[in-house]
Amino acid sequence: MPDFDDIRPITLPEIRAARERIAPTILRTPLFRLDLGPGMPDVRLKLENLQPINSYKLRGAANAMAMLSEAERQLGVWTISAGNAGQGVAYAARQAGVPCTVVVIDSAPIAKIERMKALGAKLVPVPYPVAWKAMGDRSFPGIPGTFIHPFDDHDFITGHGTMGLEIFEDAPDTAVVIAGIGGGGLITGVGSALKALNPAIRVLGAEPETAAAMATSLAAGSAQEFPGWEASFVDGAGSRSVFPRMWQRMRPVVDGSIVVSLDQTRQAMRLMAEKARVISEGAGALALAAALTGQAGDGPIIAIVSGGNIDLEKYIACIA
Repeated sequence: MPDFDDIRPITLPEIRAARERIAPTILRTPLFRLDLGPGMPDVRLKLENLQPINSYKLRGAANAMAMLSEAERQLGVWTISAGNAGQGVAYAARQAGVPCTVVVIDSAPIAKIERMKALGAKLVPVPYPVAWKAMGDRSFPGIPGTFIHPFDDHDFITGHGTMGLEIFEDAPDTAVVIAGIGGGGLITGVGSALKALNPAIRVLGAEPETAAAMATSLAAGSAQEFPGWEASFVDGAGSRSVFPRMWQRMRPVVDGSIVVSLDQTRQAMRLMAEKARVISEGAGALALAAALTGQAGDGPIIAIVSGGNIDLEKYIACIA
């Protein structure tokens, strides 16, 4: 049987303790105010693409690794990833002197695959449906060690909550925070922190039109599969379905989800390059794309740039 932790609220003291725990590993990332001109919303970018692995996933991975017992570390660790969670776990494992294996989706960008290899991870490539099933099963044939779930894990999510503390301290006037949704760990962590600090802050998801499982679930009032799922350059967000356990985690802290087109996502990637000289992967541009629809209001809006790991050839094609 899979080894599940209890689903319980993530508390502010837990998030503050996690911040102290992971401080030597992660970067406190800046907010960058976008000058979008008159009549446009007040948008500030939370630049998680500046983390040592160019993704927010290091926050959760560092906290999850630190919370393992010595016996669990001795077994080695493994995770499942499209690239960013794998980098985070591999980075934290290398720091701890622990061997790491990543069951990686075989369509992951070469940039992410090469970075995981450079961090010392052993890679096991599999098709997306196989990886998604393994995430639910929490097991994969032939891989020993301690499993670190890439999103459905209390300690992993608590690490992401540290970002919420930074946002509130740097922009206490925040009205809305938008985060891309894949598995749901990012928005659950950040939302848990912000709702504890100021319940009036709206926490919104952003999803691509090709994989908007959370928006579908919110409309139905329960965890749903997304009909007609398609792979796209937005490989780090969007999903075939919302895990029922993640629905339980997200529902209390998420106020809605904005669905954006792939073209709107490309335009957001280009806008960040032009206005802020920021390279964002597709998933990292979802939040800005959502802010630009006007559905989040006038702001101040914090758009989380979750990562910048994208093959340059693909990036150039996206913003051309």
